[in-house]
Amino acid sequence: MLSSWLRVIRVRFLLASVIAVSAGLALSWWHGHGIDALTAALTMAGVAALHASVDMLNDYWDYKRGIDTRTKRTPMSGGTGVLPEGLLSPRQVYRAGIISLVLGTAAGAYFVITTGPVIAAILGFAVVSIYFYSTRIVDSGLSEVLVGVKGAMIVLGAYYIQAPEITPAALLVGAAVGALSSAVLFVASFPDHDADKERGRKTLVIILGKKRASRILWVFPAVAYSSVIAGVIIQVLPVYSLAMLLAAPLAAISARGLAKEYDGDRIIRVMRGTLRFSRTAGALLVLGILLG
Repeated sequence: MLSSWLRVIRVRFLLASVIAVSAGLALSWWHGHGIDALTAALTMAGVAALHASVDMLNDYWDYKRGIDTRTKRTPMSGGTGVLPEGLLSPRQVYRAGIISLVLGTAAGAYFVITTGPVIAAILGFAVVSIYFYSTRIVDSGLSEVLVGVKGAMIVLGAYYIQAPEITPAALLVGAAVGALSSAVLFVASFPDHDADKERGRKTLVIILGKKRASRILWVFPAVAYSSVIAGVIIQVLPVYSLAMLLAAPLAAISARGLAKEYDGDRIIRVMRGTLRFSRTAGALLVLGILLG
């Protein structure tokens, strides 16, 4: 039973939110603001609960719409398989998703009280987008955009809680982290193309078509790197932030691989490579800010 729950909350993908929160905290530290351990831990827990919520609700709605029973599941796409395999009931997963959403909202509400309307706006955006992500949002073709904005909002929120201000540095780091998260979702939508399209979903891959979409993976690392480089040039980010450039070869390998292997089982290694690039670049960015 425990293994089923770990599968449905997609523990490996929670690292994206851990990196986003860590980036906000690291930036606050670099700007000379003390890090309150209790609020940092509560921020991390609240964001993790919200992330788990969107994953569980996504599994629930994809199963109810028949998407996960029509697509071929891979380690990186096609849902967790928990519901099609009967390991958990749809009702259990939906309830757990709502409970996680409530817990994450409660953590956010505390910061609304202690820090004010900026966190209220971020929290409101998060709650609405999480609940409607797997229905209205993915049907409108905005899922990659939303994931990018979500990553940026996490960075901004984690930073603002420690240092109640919005700075160009926080915006640029948020854009970089968001782009890294979007890259993973973008590649993972290739194997789900047929099932998603049949059931009315719209992803960037469906809108552009597989062949054209396979040639634009480079856009995501370009946005991430441009944001950080711009921050270093205008001197709002430490030069050590450029440590994330060390992950550039991983991005190049994934981009070339996707252009050649966007169909068939070989795309699995492209998805893994993109995930590896995203996490490595994000971790190097956090480390670079701390070293600064």
